[in-house]
Amino acid sequence: MAVQLDGAVDQTAPRTGKGGAPPTRRGGGSRRAARGAPYLLLLPALLATAVFLGWPMVRNLLLSFQNLNMKELIQHLTDWRGIGNYQEILGSEQFWRVTLRTLVFTAVNVALIMILGVLIGLLLARLGTKMRLTLSAALVLAWAMPAIAATTVFQWLFDSRYGVVNWLLDKLGAHSMAHYDWVGTQLSTFFVITVLIVWQSLPFVALNLYAATTTIPRELYEAARMDGAGTWKVFTSVTFPFLKPFFLATTFLEVIWVFKAFPQIFAINEGGPDRLTETLPIYAFTEGVGNLHFGMGAAISLLTIVVLLVMTAYYLRLTVTQEKQEENEL
Repeated sequence: MAVQLDGAVDQTAPRTGKGGAPPTRRGGGSRRAARGAPYLLLLPALLATAVFLGWPMVRNLLLSFQNLNMKELIQHLTDWRGIGNYQEILGSEQFWRVTLRTLVFTAVNVALIMILGVLIGLLLARLGTKMRLTLSAALVLAWAMPAIAATTVFQWLFDSRYGVVNWLLDKLGAHSMAHYDWVGTQLSTFFVITVLIVWQSLPFVALNLYAATTTIPRELYEAARMDGAGTWKVFTSVTFPFLKPFFLATTFLEVIWVFKAFPQIFAINEGGPDRLTETLPIYAFTEGVGNLHFGMGAAISLLTIVVLLVMTAYYLRLTVTQEKQEENEL
């Protein structure tokens, strides 16, 4: 019996000794294919990004080193200027004034958007079903309105002669505002633009915050209230810790959206009066297309991207720091 078993083992076992072929590993190719599948799925998106974003960026970079005005454009001339455009821009007081104005404008708008958006999102979480659906529908309609259409509506609302805002202020007793020109000064123009941008951005923050609050276990709220915690204490001890990643991500997205806002500012008053409401995107367009200094406009747009990259790096640093803190707490 033992001899027969030994013979069967000798017949079925693979030969791995001297002169024998090594055993073949089955399934290696399928594992390699499985590992490469995600990269194949990403390939169309990477190709589209390279074509529609990468190539224009390269062309814009080359253009920023040229002295390209209407003469060179018509005659198809290439006048290389090197870093002359960047030197002129960075040495200009106008560029630094516009940069500071853009940063302040972005900070004020993002702060208002986040504060009001959080309040509306928390309100949605407390409303009944019918009121929540009604408010959500209104927010979606405001969010879905195109930027130029919304800007046109606000131009009519704040019109100096036929605007509803001036008419309402006059009826309330502020007769000096009956024919007030809202785009006549820097502060009033920025006020109109800020109201418009905040109004357009609130739905995104509010609806996302409400969706995030639905993931918080209700038992935590009940436990906090049983311990005697008030509304503010419940928010700081229960709601905010759960929504902290949401706050960071949403704030970062709003910073990018406000920083590069173009149609609202340009359509309201084209960066006026006297170019006092120009932000970096408006400044790049005015110098490049408005004044026909295309190389200069390309250089300003690339410097704008650099500022956004610095802000992005700061956000990623905050995100990594938060993740490390959470790991240490666990």
